[in-house]
Amino acid sequence: MPSMPLIALVDDDDALRNSLDNLLRSVGFRVQGFASAEAFLQAPHAPETACLLLDVRLPGMNGLELQRQLGAAHGSLPIIFVTAYADEDVRARALAAGAVAVLSKPCREADLLQAIEAALTQA
Repeated sequence: MPSMPLIALVDDDDALRNSLDNLLRSVGFRVQGFASAEAFLQAPHAPETACLLLDVRLPGMNGLELQRQLGAAHGSLPIIFVTAYADEDVRARALAAGAVAVLSKPCREADLLQAIEAALTQA
């Protein structure tokens, strides 16, 4: 039996991570949450991550820098930004670097699940 894709959540907001974790588990995904980019990079499950949900503003390394580092090392990891800081410059930079989508907090569940489906299809 194939295992469900692993979705990683990187956001320093505990309530948001818990909410997204519950939503994604309810539709069958495996989920692993991280409060920082550095915690994600140090995780043993990072290589099997199928999709990354990422905030822009994080303690330490920001989401755009994590996206840059992952692109250099793992070029094909689909990233979806879910952020309250999605001005046009941030949106353009994230998409130009290969992000699947940039969603504004709070985002609709249907929009998030559609973006994840698109990310998993492109992977």
